[in-house]
Amino acid sequence: MLMPKRVKRRRVFRGRMKGKAQRGNFLAYGDFGLQATEPSWVTARQIEAARVALTRYTKRGGQVWIKIFPDKPITEKPAETRMGSGKGSPEYWVAVVKPGRVLFEIKGVEESAAREALRLASHKLPCKTKIIARQTAAAAGEEGEA
Repeated sequence: MLMPKRVKRRRVFRGRMKGKAQRGNFLAYGDFGLQATEPSWVTARQIEAARVALTRYTKRGGQVWIKIFPDKPITEKPAETRMGSGKGSPEYWVAVVKPGRVLFEIKGVEESAAREALRLASHKLPCKTKIIARQTAAAAGEEGEA
């Protein structure tokens, strides 16, 4: 399970998920990717489940990149605890995902397999996603001329 080795501050505020992703919003390594279209918190368990779905479908062929990391601790108070007495203890970790963020990238498998693997992975995630493909240099040149 993904989580930080150590953190400076153990408990953080909830924050806001306003606006679009400013970073990590394009394909950097792979040929196909899974891009978020709505904001959400993606837990470490959900990331792992999606990764397993991706690698199982491709039969460990090709290469997979996970472009998000759960670095935000989410706290919970124990059940049947009275109000007050401070903030709860960290229970799990999430990655804050904004629209446009690329979550996973894949390379080294054919297009139909990559699309199906990413579709299976998207079912493990809490946010709506879309599959994006790298624009080849030839296709980009043809669009510029038209």
